[in-house]
Amino acid sequence: MSRRRIGFWYRLAAAIAKPPLIVLFKRDWRGMENIPAEGGFLTAVNHNSYLDPLLYAHFQYNTGRLPRFLAKAALFKPFFVGAVMRGTGQIPVVRATADAAAAYRSAVEAVNNGECVAFYPEGTLTRDPDLWPMVGKTGIARVALLTGAPVIPIAQWGANEFLPPYAKKPSFLPRKTHRVLVGTPVDLSAWEGKDPTAEVLREVTGAIMADVKQLLAEVRGIPAPDGLYDPRKADKADKEAGGKDGNGAKGAGDTGAGTAGDNGDNGLAADVPGGDNGKGAA
Repeated sequence: MSRRRIGFWYRLAAAIAKPPLIVLFKRDWRGMENIPAEGGFLTAVNHNSYLDPLLYAHFQYNTGRLPRFLAKAALFKPFFVGAVMRGTGQIPVVRATADAAAAYRSAVEAVNNGECVAFYPEGTLTRDPDLWPMVGKTGIARVALLTGAPVIPIAQWGANEFLPPYAKKPSFLPRKTHRVLVGTPVDLSAWEGKDPTAEVLREVTGAIMADVKQLLAEVRGIPAPDGLYDPRKADKADKEAGGKDGNGAKGAGDTGAGTAGDNGDNGLAADVPGGDNGKGAA
């Protein structure tokens, strides 16, 4: 299938966003050849700054393959921003409503029509104290299994040095470098043809996030830790510790600005309806 054309709204968004990004950030973009030239595909990207989506869109715009994000429906309400969101084909997600299923269908349809759907599987800014990826949500796994489309793992780093997680003030100097490393498609052959049960979806998501983590280790030039940070387990441990000492301390890396399933930080959704048990993915 042919690639999606770069239309008016995407060109307008690029004309507004690219000049300041070029001024503020140097670029170290590697692996662009791993972005499919044709056909539908998914990308899985780590998330450690409010600016990630803007910088990532800048990167992928330059590959010629336009990403479609699943985004919080509230972002479509402001007049100009909403017009840009709709004009660039972003997919609105109305959480905890019957309309949420429409986002899932739209994502599958977009991939089947030869487009790219970009996921931040963590669903929010990472809460890992050292900014490694967290356990992912399973929406990307379900779409991948249903469509058979390749999942391209991508690591990015640098936006967090300009605007750290949950920070309100940027650090302009010295000029930061936006680093992107695109990997080869995640090997999902072990799950090919299997029913998307809760266990299968978690395994597929784990494989995707493991590849993203290893790419990020290469970008950062340091070894990746074993496993993935699980905010739910961290919250449970904090509650248990709080019950014992009466303090109820926050989890490591948690600023109170978002929970594991909260996409309020930038409005990007990691999950789509129809998850592990038909009531939403884990």
